Amino acid sequence: MDVFANLLHGFASALTPQYLLLAAIGVTLGTAIGVLPGIGPALTVALLLPLTYNFDPTGALIMFAGIYYGGMYGGSTTSILLNTPGESASVATTFEGFAMAKSGRGGAALATAAVGSFVAGTISTVLLTFVAPIIARIALLFQPADYFSLTVLAFMSVTALVGKSLLRGMVSLFIGLFIGLIGIDVLTGQPRLTFGLPELLDGIDVVVVAVGLFAVGEALYVASEMRHTKEEILPVNTSIWMNREEWRRSWPAWLRGTLLGFPFGALPAGGAEIPTFLSYTTEKRLSKNKEEWGQGAIEGVAGPEAANNAAFSGVLVPLLTLGLPTSATAAILLVAFQIYNLQPGPLLFQKSPELVWALIASLYIGNVMLLILNLPLIRIWIKILAIPRSLLYTGILVFGTLGVYSISNSFMDVMIMYAIGVLGFFMRRYGFPVGPTILGVILLPMAEAQFRRALSISQGDPSVFFTRPLSLGLLLAAAGAVLLPYIPVLIARLRRKPVDAGRVIFGEGQED
Repeated sequence: MDVFANLLHGFASALTPQYLLLAAIGVTLGTAIGVLPGIGPALTVALLLPLTYNFDPTGALIMFAGIYYGGMYGGSTTSILLNTPGESASVATTFEGFAMAKSGRGGAALATAAVGSFVAGTISTVLLTFVAPIIARIALLFQPADYFSLTVLAFMSVTALVGKSLLRGMVSLFIGLFIGLIGIDVLTGQPRLTFGLPELLDGIDVVVVAVGLFAVGEALYVASEMRHTKEEILPVNTSIWMNREEWRRSWPAWLRGTLLGFPFGALPAGGAEIPTFLSYTTEKRLSKNKEEWGQGAIEGVAGPEAANNAAFSGVLVPLLTLGLPTSATAAILLVAFQIYNLQPGPLLFQKSPELVWALIASLYIGNVMLLILNLPLIRIWIKILAIPRSLLYTGILVFGTLGVYSISNSFMDVMIMYAIGVLGFFMRRYGFPVGPTILGVILLPMAEAQFRRALSISQGDPSVFFTRPLSLGLLLAAAGAVLLPYIPVLIARLRRKPVDAGRVIFGEGQED
């Protein structure tokens, strides 16, 4: 009964004109951003962070959440019409979506993506409503050693499961940890890695790091890869709707995609990429029309898009209850919480219940808004693709520069942002994932504080991390995440197929 009462209070807040407007701005902006290839919700939220310092926390987080799941919706447009996913989670949609568009069925592909996203988003939000409070109560049992082990699990799982090699993921993580160490040690008062620069005594603001990695790095990378040939956009000449047969084949795929997307989104480093590919594989295996696969099977669009959007609600479970981001965008949302002196975790449900339940209620409202936006206005979103890339990314650089300068009116912050942006460019160029870097910067203070607190309680005995069952279980899960990439090697050996283990560790021979 408490859940229903809290949710009703959340709706009472979320339905106020101010929050409705911010939710509408968020989902509209998110959809538009999702349509543009390479510009995802993480980049957009990072750009807007400096401009929302004086916002009401609830309103700002409602808008950021709208940008996040609006971006998930919008990514399907370029996947279907341009064969270019706006987000990595939309890659699986390209396989059948673009084939449907080429055969003149682009309208049906866009419709099943939009309706499937609405169905999956609504069901997964219901699951979030009832699962999150339970996990928050369980998380109240966590001790400092357990929290440190949880951060280790986040570090290892994101490092091992994101990117093309374990070594590159580890390098990316340690870059983030290095940046996070810069500043004054809060325990001893000694400067760390400041290189004699007084501007670094307070450390590097996470917003500066986020804008540098996502905005500047992406803009430089796109500029280096820009081609003079114009991309072909397939027009939508048919009705934006589905016939009876396409409805019949879509709804089971929507439900299966939802059931795959939500739990994977809630796992450390689960994100939306894994469940979308799993959904595609599952639908292909269960399909009675196998001859259509590769030629435009509608289930190959319905399932992955449902999994994609269900994963978003799953991502919010560990973020709100444990303070643990499981994707790059969730990491930026964690920064947004910290800007307003809010720490996601089990106490958030006790200290700021109005904010939490208004945010959850806004997800229900935002899903309806997105359905209304995506079906009638799809042709408007398509026109956004005509914006020249040079103008678009120049605007991003200008916007990012002004935003970072406005934080503290510091020219040094701008220089640091561009230095990190150049680093982000080279990371993208040579296949190093940026997710572990931003996660290292954000979670290092928590990991360091909980590590020291645990040792202080145990009077310096490091066995405290292994004697507590919960802490030990989390560390074993972290070890399992590191070993996971080696499983294909072991399977291949069992099948007597030679596989070079160096490819798993170093990423050799793989495309960058």
